[in-house]
Amino acid sequence: MKVHILDDWFDTLRSLPCFRLLEGHDVTVWTDHEPDEDALAARLSEAECVVLFRERTRVSRGLLERLPKLQLISQRGVWPHVDVEACTDQGVLLCSSTGADGANFAAAELTFALILAAMRQLPQQMASAKAGNWQMGVGRTLRGRTLGLYGYGRIGQVVADYARAFGMQVQWWGSDAGRAKAAADGRQVADSRAAFFAQSDVVSLHLRLTPATRGIVSARDLAQMSARSVLVNTSRAGLIAPGALLDGLNKGHPGMAAIDVFDTEPLLDPADPLLSHPNLIATPHIGFVTEDEFDKQFADIFEQVNAYAAGAPIHMVNPSVYGR
Repeated sequence: MKVHILDDWFDTLRSLPCFRLLEGHDVTVWTDHEPDEDALAARLSEAECVVLFRERTRVSRGLLERLPKLQLISQRGVWPHVDVEACTDQGVLLCSSTGADGANFAAAELTFALILAAMRQLPQQMASAKAGNWQMGVGRTLRGRTLGLYGYGRIGQVVADYARAFGMQVQWWGSDAGRAKAAADGRQVADSRAAFFAQSDVVSLHLRLTPATRGIVSARDLAQMSARSVLVNTSRAGLIAPGALLDGLNKGHPGMAAIDVFDTEPLLDPADPLLSHPNLIATPHIGFVTEDEFDKQFADIFEQVNAYAAGAPIHMVNPSVYGR
């Protein structure tokens, strides 16, 4: 098959063991991001399969209508960036493994790194030392403080293990089903939503972005957080209501945020009001960006390509397309 891989910004995949799975296919790797739909359609005009790099590129109906040779989109995770109805209408099969084989440890590790960075003022202290000013303030220890985890999933549970190793208290919030599962597992569930936000020294979000969870964290939730609290988000920016985080930081509730995700990505404007906020620590969506995690995720993606080529597709999102 003619396979096009999008958005491999650092040309990493060719160096990983998983890339050998594509031997025998005609593979094109694009190492930049093309936001213009017309230019993207021209690039992919000969593609029979498109491999997506997470949610870096949006697949719209307009794009699909200009790709008559496209048969398969292979990716991993959820697919809010893909118009599945349009895929079905155009006869394009979407295959996506949801990674049911275990937690994303890379994302969990970055989450805890951001917690430490915020509480110990690591970016500010490092900048001060490099500028010849030595110490610039006083951080806070984690032991004895409360970590609130929103979303009782695999990544959140790994983060909870890290937190307990640091002597933190952990409390949970989430959907009715998530809270019930946490309680059944003997975990501490907050008495109420308001108490969860008000009583957590650090709140970390660990939810999938779906229509039901979009904007689930409101300005009212953030207003409950103390002026010394930290909000951490390594999941998706869309979980927070539009504008609520910047407004909350301006009002001092929460006192600080440490995030890996933004509404617009890549975000290349250093003057962006949120990115440049003095009480924000930011990383450029690197939660899953490790060689180990890439090899694991793209092995799944490339196996989907081979399964389709062999006539036995797996992880089909819109199976009615196959066999038309």
